[in-house]
Amino acid sequence: MRLTTNQERVLATLQQSGTPLSAYKILDSLKGEGLNAPTQIYRALGHLAKQGLVHRLESLNAYVKCAPPTSCKGSVRAFAICDSCGRVDEFVVPSLNKYLGSWLKQNVFSLGSSIIELRGECAICCKLERPSKGSVEK
Repeated sequence: MRLTTNQERVLATLQQSGTPLSAYKILDSLKGEGLNAPTQIYRALGHLAKQGLVHRLESLNAYVKCAPPTSCKGSVRAFAICDSCGRVDEFVVPSLNKYLGSWLKQNVFSLGSSIIELRGECAICCKLERPSKGSVEK
């Protein structure tokens, strides 16, 4: 699959970020590289999403690079989103995919897309908020 220069730049920006970015944040970071219209960003993101290279997180109205992109097609994606630091972990639950596949067949439902978003706190943020054993709170 061949990507255009704009698509490569958008994908690289998401990869370098490490956190979800809105289309407008991507645009802000790429203005010096010839991208200056939101439609350019949205077109690139649309193509990258169709290719399974990026995902849109509905609750954040932001995009993340797929990790790893080869396992995205045909499976339900799940994202654990930390409300404190913004960290996003992507994962697949094979048993959930199997169950949903059976349900889809039994109910003759044609699935267009599915993303599960879990909101909470990551392990690092949980540790930062809780004092360690033996420490005294003042």
